[in-house]
Amino acid sequence: MIKQVVTFGEIMMRLSPPLNYRFAQASGLEITYGGGDANVGASLAGLGVPAAHVTCFPDNDLGRAAAQQFRALGVNMDATVYEGDRLGLYFLEVGAGMRPSKVVYDRANSAFANLDPARFNWDEILKDAGWLHWTGITPAISASTAEATRQAIAAARRLGLTVSADVNYRRNLWQYGHTAQSVMSELVQGCDVVVCSENDAEDLFGIVPEPGTDNKFVSVARQVMARFPQIKQVITTRRKTHSASHNGLKGVFYDGRQLLETVSHEINPIVDRIGGGDAFMAGFIYGSLAYEHPQQALNFGVAASALKHTIHGDVNLVTVAEVEEIMKGNTSGRLVR
Repeated sequence: MIKQVVTFGEIMMRLSPPLNYRFAQASGLEITYGGGDANVGASLAGLGVPAAHVTCFPDNDLGRAAAQQFRALGVNMDATVYEGDRLGLYFLEVGAGMRPSKVVYDRANSAFANLDPARFNWDEILKDAGWLHWTGITPAISASTAEATRQAIAAARRLGLTVSADVNYRRNLWQYGHTAQSVMSELVQGCDVVVCSENDAEDLFGIVPEPGTDNKFVSVARQVMARFPQIKQVITTRRKTHSASHNGLKGVFYDGRQLLETVSHEINPIVDRIGGGDAFMAGFIYGSLAYEHPQQALNFGVAASALKHTIHGDVNLVTVAEVEEIMKGNTSGRLVR
């Protein structure tokens, strides 16, 4: 029996012009909800994995609407704290062809940014769970969200959970007086699995490929694992951007013994790439729980991410069977009757 996966982080309201309209053209904005960590939980719920998300919403209609959206996707929201004044927002203009997508954030002073870490009883929240997932966005928001993340990881370690993180370095978020390098180094020490590219490793940990190395990712992953011995697996994706509407995507994995890679999926046209990395993480977690070999988990993660690029919104609304068809190479998109 698969135990619950718990995610922790901010959920924002997403406001976006319809189709590929620019902000200046829009007479209305479509509302959806999403957040890096919550997207992982919702995607896992759709794959049949028990999932719970922990967050803080303002105690108003917008906070309750966001919670209801994720409940409707099958995510347990019972640990939600309702306090504070506002729900974070972000605005998305979806690009096409040579015109890139653009995101504008309006999340300062959100209820989540001002949360009280003491409101979360992590031993109780995690008592029936098997996995905790967080992203580097969460501790970047404020000192209090960083402290809550630290407490969650500490409880997960006490209880014997697997802990994963997408380190997801966002330079512009770190504005509260603590450096990403110092905060993330402490938090990553408690992780078993990390999504970490070569650029992230340099920005966060000062780790660069060793001179003359044959494989830069392997060199960086080895150094990350040597510095943080709890880490057992380092994964990331490789994206080739042909245009805003056409990307190639593959995954890589290293566990100290073997380097694994997937085939590259050509995604054309892209409907919505927001949440693609979250879909990859959710797929990898599912694959790690469902399959015997990490190659299968990696293949599932990348196939799930490729499918997410065809779906509007932050969350990957796909089934296991649909992802496994992509893994088999069935990518023609032929009508299913």
